[in-house]
Amino acid sequence: MAEERRARKPTFSGGGSSGGGGGGWMRRRRRLRRWTVRMATSALLWTAVMQLATMAGLRHPRIGDAWPSAAACFGRRGGAATATPAAGNLAVLGDDEGALRGAHSSPPALLPKRVYKSNGYLKVSCNGGLNQMRAAICDMVTIARYLNLTLVIPELDKTSFWADPSDFEDIFDVNHFINSLRDEVKIVKRIPDKFSRKLQWQPFSIAPVSWSNEKYYLKKIMPLVKKHKVLHFNKTDARLANNGLPSKLQMLRCRVNYEAIRFTPHIEALGSKLISILRKSGSFVVLHLRYEMDMLSFSGCTHGCSDEEIDELTRMRYAYPWWKEKEIDSEKKRLEGLCPLTPEEITLVLKALGFTRDTLIYVASGELYGGERRLAILREAFPKIVRKEMLLSPEELRPFKNHSTQMAALDYMVSVASDVFIPSYDENMARVVEGHRRYSGFRKTIMLDRRKLVELLDLLQEGMLSWDEFSAAVKGMHENRMGQPARRKVIPGRPKEEDYFYSNPQECLDPRMKLSSKSKHSYI
Repeated sequence: MAEERRARKPTFSGGGSSGGGGGGWMRRRRRLRRWTVRMATSALLWTAVMQLATMAGLRHPRIGDAWPSAAACFGRRGGAATATPAAGNLAVLGDDEGALRGAHSSPPALLPKRVYKSNGYLKVSCNGGLNQMRAAICDMVTIARYLNLTLVIPELDKTSFWADPSDFEDIFDVNHFINSLRDEVKIVKRIPDKFSRKLQWQPFSIAPVSWSNEKYYLKKIMPLVKKHKVLHFNKTDARLANNGLPSKLQMLRCRVNYEAIRFTPHIEALGSKLISILRKSGSFVVLHLRYEMDMLSFSGCTHGCSDEEIDELTRMRYAYPWWKEKEIDSEKKRLEGLCPLTPEEITLVLKALGFTRDTLIYVASGELYGGERRLAILREAFPKIVRKEMLLSPEELRPFKNHSTQMAALDYMVSVASDVFIPSYDENMARVVEGHRRYSGFRKTIMLDRRKLVELLDLLQEGMLSWDEFSAAVKGMHENRMGQPARRKVIPGRPKEEDYFYSNPQECLDPRMKLSSKSKHSYI
């Protein structure tokens, strides 16, 4: 029996002359163990490399290789507005959801938390509309990072003209916002209870000085944080300088704006559907027609309005005490280029630029002052004018009713994804969209020179210019105003007059793009 058991015992060839079968088996086990360790180590290293690559991607977005030619949008000699994007334009990838979707891919794993001792809590109340608040949020994250603070999820403006009751989480993806920035700054949804009870909801409140650099926050704001532990900024618009900031702070502003700020899934889905519907008809132009009651009343621009309408707009201006300017010379302001173009004026400008009747135009705006009556001339010249209310069903838009900021978020998505973007006035949405389109590959954005346009429009109206002369002049003056790479204008001591950081975040753009004060661009 013993011999039989020995016969059944398995044998292994070992490879050693004196070790016999048992020694060979042990060596194989050791080799197997070493192989397993190597594989596990390789897997860990690969995971680390991929996470580092993901983090690098968040900081250094890809930019399109080339600025599309003017012919892509206007055709030869400024003819039909075909608006076909160039193949090198990264923002158009054959994806119906447009440029925003490419930036909204979440990292495969949570980024590692930045370990730092927080100096206190920063609570902020944003003021203004969607895009004014969006830029402010980027600034507040940057300030919190610079001062090593913990940022509380921002409060949104509910008292402005629009009276939108939306909270941050109604418009933006809160968890993505917190998690995508955890390697830079700690963000919490609320102040801890121990501080809330102590403060009785009355933290020290201040409005930082507008257009301040990082030294102001270090010297003036930091001592207040150390004293009070919780600081409340009750105004956040334009509180950080356009220029002169360290590069890493400028880069962080971009990272927040283009990577961390994401709309809620519901807004994203509906915005993507709008873009998809428009894409099925081919290329499309977005016209941001800022001819709305609040803008006309606030600016005092009443060109083309009736006496009754002028009285109504004036009464509204006096009804809002925080609108400082009351007595306004509308015509003088218009001649200075400080008024939005009227629907009638924008019709002539679009035709002069070479857009034709078959151009698909999406009008991004709230309710136009004067309604369809004021849109009639524009619609007659460009029959393929659409709005979100025409493309989506009442049921789809019902959750957005009385939420103008959420409605603006839909227009924002469509504006960034469009083949051409044309604002009639360069206020917050126009400038922030322009910057986003630059970041997405220098997509064509025609920033109208209203001061010169008004002069030409009046000469045309008076018969002092022929149509051909008018059209040639309009095209000529906008050759270098179409979103090409350009250096941001700096005017020391006059920050309101210099180029806005969020309209041209040049520090965050592809360094291969040559920046110049004037970039050649022709209609051929």
